[in-house]
Amino acid sequence: MKRTALAAPAALLLLPLTACGGSAEAGDGKNVTITVGYQSKTINTVTAGTLLRSLGYFERDLNALHDGHTYKVDWQDYATGAPITAQMTAGKIDIGSMGDFPLLINAARGKQLGKPTHLVSITGYNLRGGLNTIVTSPDSKLASLTDLKGKKVSTSIGSAADGTLVRALQRAGIDPDKGVEKLNQQPAVGASALTAGSADALSQFVAWPGLLAFQGKAKALYDGAQLNLPTFHGVTAREDFAGQRPAVLEAFLKAQSEATDYLNTHPVAAAESVAKATGLPAEVVYLYNGAHGISTFDPAVKPQLISALEKDVSVLKSAKLTGDIDVDSFVDDQYLKKALGAEYTQRLAATPPAAASEVWPKGAEQTTAFKTPAELLSYVKKHKDGIRAAYVPDATTGTLWFADKAVWVADGDQLLPFVAPATAKAYVAAHGDARVITYADALGQAS
Repeated sequence: MKRTALAAPAALLLLPLTACGGSAEAGDGKNVTITVGYQSKTINTVTAGTLLRSLGYFERDLNALHDGHTYKVDWQDYATGAPITAQMTAGKIDIGSMGDFPLLINAARGKQLGKPTHLVSITGYNLRGGLNTIVTSPDSKLASLTDLKGKKVSTSIGSAADGTLVRALQRAGIDPDKGVEKLNQQPAVGASALTAGSADALSQFVAWPGLLAFQGKAKALYDGAQLNLPTFHGVTAREDFAGQRPAVLEAFLKAQSEATDYLNTHPVAAAESVAKATGLPAEVVYLYNGAHGISTFDPAVKPQLISALEKDVSVLKSAKLTGDIDVDSFVDDQYLKKALGAEYTQRLAATPPAAASEVWPKGAEQTTAFKTPAELLSYVKKHKDGIRAAYVPDATTGTLWFADKAVWVADGDQLLPFVAPATAKAYVAAHGDARVITYADALGQAS
């Protein structure tokens, strides 16, 4: 077993937010409350939070246990993973969901305080890292990562979005500690800072970049999928809770699996449901959670995701947020295996759906997929007033983006979309006849 050590600054950072002890399971013995911490607006976690709560699957499965207890679920909504971790290690939350970097901090803090937690399932993931995006203001002159040198960049330190920023800057030859002025801000604060001009760029996780782009308040500067490193969100549970009530945890994971199936089978209805619960535009929710969205939902704990988690440790260590973390001991999928049975092996082998262009017509309860972006443009051109949203995958990374916010390139008869200007320019540089064009020109050229 590896030993987990926390650096002194990390120990200060991870001090409990509450001095209260006790168990999250409130009740009189027969009546038991299970407390679930989730992040409603972090829509990559909806199968363990917002959507699962609205469907009522967990409560249904708890009632089916017939173990002599009457269960109640206390759903607690948070903006980030940090307070969920604080409440878990204080014994106030039984099950929580958060992103990959916060999960590592969850593991480190639980180990440090003698209140171990475990990663028990995955909610949504992107194998290339497309869940995180760096954006700038719509009128910004910044066109590539190298332009960020000496600029103010807002992010949430310790988040996966910060990890994307650090790695992207390093690849661009910029020291992430000295080359930019990093502003440690909550996503909403960072979004306001970008709009107000007090930040030159914003590096954030789902769904903030897509939301700001949809609202016309930002444009993409860097697609996290360019890193080609998986990013994901997952479910963590307290070790003592899992040991005391394994059937309850298995009921949660079974319910999460059913919520995943619902999302994958009814993506438009799921997006509308999440939008109603969160106040986010359904078009933005669908960008990430749709049939060909940036996020793939599957509870299986895939090896490539755990491998990525191990690589993430070095980023947190360099930021002095944690010391060494024993990822192998943190990951525990035994409860998911028991909950899903033979289905678990099938889910482990499942792969993300192929990228595709999609149109969401106004008033429609389902979207229409197209084989190529050019075919989508042709449809949009003929139905301009009947389009609710149009989505296209980046020609190099596959990251879905809004068609009218993409950077378009004409290469002979091909019309190719890109999330960020730098990747579009790189394609043009490698293809002599290709050129960047406007969205209006792309529509005009569509047959």
